[in-house]
Amino acid sequence: MGRSASSKPIKLRHGVLSITGNFRKNNEDSAHVDPDGRFFIVADGMGGQAAGEKASAMAVEMIPEALIAKLDFKRAGKEAVSQLLDRAVAEANSEIMAAGALDPEQNQMGTTVVFLVAAGGLLHVGGVGDSRVYRLRDGQLKQLTTDHSLVQALVEAGTIKPEEAATHRYKNVLYRYLGSKEGGQGACVKALEPKRGDRFLLCSDGVTDGLDGEPLRDLLVSQPDPQAAAEAVVRAAQEGGSKDNITCLIVDVV
Repeated sequence: MGRSASSKPIKLRHGVLSITGNFRKNNEDSAHVDPDGRFFIVADGMGGQAAGEKASAMAVEMIPEALIAKLDFKRAGKEAVSQLLDRAVAEANSEIMAAGALDPEQNQMGTTVVFLVAAGGLLHVGGVGDSRVYRLRDGQLKQLTTDHSLVQALVEAGTIKPEEAATHRYKNVLYRYLGSKEGGQGACVKALEPKRGDRFLLCSDGVTDGLDGEPLRDLLVSQPDPQAAAEAVVRAAQEGGSKDNITCLIVDVV
């Protein structure tokens, strides 16, 4: 059912940082923050050089355009938000596939995407690929999205143990991303009741490549300012040996 028109707007603060990192020549990650603070997006492009950059840039351009044009942020019910996000992601997926088909140099391009959208008094999170959304609540860090990776599928099937996933040779192989036939199959949207003090982390896998588990939780707990926290997470991931671009977007419920 939809929320009432009297739903109070959710007050959010954010901090964001995206860097090329130590091992890449260019940054294929993209981050987007709505100027009115209603939604936040991180995308991690793939396909090499300009292809990955273009794919992630397309995702963080097209999805916001769809949200601004079609979403009633004050009154939309959770089903309406979920359906709109699924359509926006599917449309971006189709455009990225079409762009890749037109240019032989970009025929392998694709991107992950994760988002947080404040609408109808709820927070809506989801995504496609292996970028992630986490929530820190009462000192507990929980991953809210599921990786669309071969390794995660192996874990869910019981073929490998969760602790084996981090070093598995297929850990970066995705079976769903924008730019693939499977990329338009839904964004796995979840609607959450916000709670004052909640902290959300949207990140590319460049963060978790160098920083994960308790150290990540401890850092998020220790830095009250969202911009300082984003900068600290990126720095720690870089120092932790991340071999990818690193993007961290932190959103606090205030």
